[in-house]
Amino acid sequence: MINMIILDDHPLVRKGICSIVSSGQSMNVVGEATNSREALALMERTQPDLVLVDLNLGNENGLDFIQAARRAGHTCKYMILTSSVTRSELQLAQSMQIEGICLKEAFPEDLLYAVEVVARGRKYYDPVLMGSMMDDKQAKKEQDLSELTPKELEVLMSLGKGRSNKEIASALFITEFTVKKHVSQVLAKLELADRTQAALYALSKGLVQFEMQR
Repeated sequence: MINMIILDDHPLVRKGICSIVSSGQSMNVVGEATNSREALALMERTQPDLVLVDLNLGNENGLDFIQAARRAGHTCKYMILTSSVTRSELQLAQSMQIEGICLKEAFPEDLLYAVEVVARGRKYYDPVLMGSMMDDKQAKKEQDLSELTPKELEVLMSLGKGRSNKEIASALFITEFTVKKHVSQVLAKLELADRTQAALYALSKGLVQFEMQR
């Protein structure tokens, strides 16, 4: 049996979530809370396995509540339920190793599935949220590429062709020292780890064509 608490400041939303999760096999709602103080007191009494936490609790934030609960020694699992989440909140939730995030707009069967996944010890992050985050990362990459200077773009294309600093310097009529500076700038602006990643990035963007070695 999975004993859980629902923390949400909207009574109708709480009742709806309670009705959904209570329909699942081996799921038992042991209490409801409208704010962090009530939830912490309820956790002391019931020792739940899982807490479903609204991200926006009026003047409070669900992530802050989870941090407070953990500091108080509550080691149960936590799942964020939200209608919307910022990129920074999503990143913070990931860094906090929060077990689950599910959109309130999810179908009832999706919420039940998410709860079951988290209860089994795995993480569940709503695919819609993760897809949006991937789109944001891709958009940022495109923006970063547009921020390269013409010379940095030439250096990136040369890296995509597998050229050494000496070869790049010769091709672009600049010194090797200048090449090194441009390479560092390219890696920084595109958030890439090394020359290999830069080369793969150039290939993925169609800046250069892959050439078979003869």
